[in-house]
Amino acid sequence: MMSDRFVSAFEQMIRNEGGYVLHTVAGDRGGMTYAGIARNAWPGWEGWAEIDSGREPTAQMVRAFYHQHFWTPIRGDDISDDRVAQTIFDFAVNAGVRTAVVLAQTVVGTTPDGKLGPITRDAINATDPDLFLARYALAKIARYCAIVRRDRSQAKFLLGWTSRALRGVA
Repeated sequence: MMSDRFVSAFEQMIRNEGGYVLHTVAGDRGGMTYAGIARNAWPGWEGWAEIDSGREPTAQMVRAFYHQHFWTPIRGDDISDDRVAQTIFDFAVNAGVRTAVVLAQTVVGTTPDGKLGPITRDAINATDPDLFLARYALAKIARYCAIVRRDRSQAKFLLGWTSRALRGVA
C-alpha cells in the first residue's frame, strides 16, 4: 500500500518532472522519457510496452514504479519530516537513489555509502528539518555545478536544476 506521504511526495515530484508527458529533450542523457521515467535508464519498465503499442501507461503504473524504485529505497516512510522525505525522493528521481542518499549522508555526517540504513535514518531524523533542507539544497546545487564544469553541454539544464533544488527550502 502506498502511504499518503508517498502520494504527496509523488504529486510534487511529478509536477517537477512535467507531468504525464512523453518527450525527448535534446541533450538529456535519459533519452525519451514518460512522466520522468527515462527509457535509457529503465528500458524494462512495463509502461514502455504500453507506449510502443500506442497506449498511455496508467497513472497507477507510474506511481508503482516510483514507489518501488525510489520511495522504498530511500525509506521515505521512515523519515520523520515530510519535506525532508520529499526532497530526498525528488532528488533520487532526478539524480539516482545512490547519489541522493550520499548527499543526505554527507549533510548529516554519516558514512556516505549510498544506502539509507538505520544510522542515516536516525541522523536525518535528528537534524533540524529546515537546516537539513538548506544544506541539502546547497549540496544539490554544488553537484549540478560540478556536472556543468565537467560537461558544458549540460549548462542548459543548470537553471532548471537549481530552481528544482531550491523549491520548498524557504
